[in-house]
Amino acid sequence: MTLAEEITFGGADFDRLALLRRDDARITHLLRQPETRVLPIWRNRVPVDGNDRLFMAPADHPVFADAVAPAAFLGLREGRALFARDISAWGGDSAAPVGGGAWDSTAHHHPETPDGCVFVDLRQVMFRLSPLDAELAAMSIGLFAWHRHHRFCANCGAASHITMAGWQRECRDCGRQHFPRTDPVVIVLVTSGNDLLLGRSPGWPEGMYSLLAGFMEPGETVEIAARREVFEETRIKLGPVTYLASQPWPFPSSLMIGCRAEATNRTIEIDSQEIEDARWISREEVMAAWANPGGAIIAPREGAIASFLIRNWLSGRLS
Repeated sequence: MTLAEEITFGGADFDRLALLRRDDARITHLLRQPETRVLPIWRNRVPVDGNDRLFMAPADHPVFADAVAPAAFLGLREGRALFARDISAWGGDSAAPVGGGAWDSTAHHHPETPDGCVFVDLRQVMFRLSPLDAELAAMSIGLFAWHRHHRFCANCGAASHITMAGWQRECRDCGRQHFPRTDPVVIVLVTSGNDLLLGRSPGWPEGMYSLLAGFMEPGETVEIAARREVFEETRIKLGPVTYLASQPWPFPSSLMIGCRAEATNRTIEIDSQEIEDARWISREEVMAAWANPGGAIIAPREGAIASFLIRNWLSGRLS
C-alpha cells in the first residue's frame, strides 16, 4: 500500500540510534547538553500545548522533580538528543489513574509547565500531532508501560533494573535480560462487493463500529490469524488475505497489522463473548457516517488504523 507510511505513529524522519544505548557515558553527556529535550510522561498521558505540540524541556527542568526512574533515550533529530521521562509520581489529581482508559477525555495541568499545557490521553490528540511528536509519544508511552508491568524478572521473580538507556531490564540475581515486547494484532478490512463488515465491542460509545481485530497466537501467520479472528467473531470466511499497512498501538504494547480480504459468505453469527454486534454496511452508509458524526453509526476513532484503512477504501486508494 503506497500510503502506508502516512499512518499515525509512522513515517517520522527520526533516528533512534540504538547503538548509543549501551554507552552510559555518552548518554549522560547528551543529557547535560543545553539543546537536549526531554518529554515528560505522566500516568500514560502526554503534555500538549494549545497548538497541539508536545511540551519538551531540558533535563534539569523542575517538571522532572518527581521522576524516579532515569530518562529513556529516544534518539536524535537534527543533531538534538531526545529523551523521555516518567513523572507519574507527581500527585496532581490523586484520582487520576495510570492510563485513564480508551475514552479518557480529562486534562491535567502540571504547575511547572506553561499555561495552556495539559497532560491528556494520547488517543485524544494523536491525529493532530506532527509525525515526529506522534512517534515520540507512542514510543515513550509504550516503553514506560512495559517498564511498569515488568518490574520483576520472569525467570526467577527478583526485582529487575533498568539498563540500556531505558531499553532493557536486567536481573542481577540470575543474569536474565528482558527487552520491551510488542504483541501483534491483526485487523481486517473485510468486504463483500460494495459492503464492509464492521463490528463493535462492549463499552464502546453507542453506535461506534470498527474493523474486526484480534491478537495473533503462537504458530500463526498473519493470514491464518486474520481468517481465525474473523471466523471466530462472525462465522464469515475469507478469500485471499493481503497485507496493507501497520501501526504501533502503545495501549499498551501492540502492533496493528492491517489486512484486507473478500468474504466468501454473508451470513453473520456473532460470538457474544467476543463482540456485541457485527453487520454489513454499504459504502454509501459508511460515507454518511463520516459526513454525519452524530448519526446512528459512528466512525472509528480518528488516527487509528481502522479509520485509516476505511478512508482509503472509500477513496479507492488501498492498492
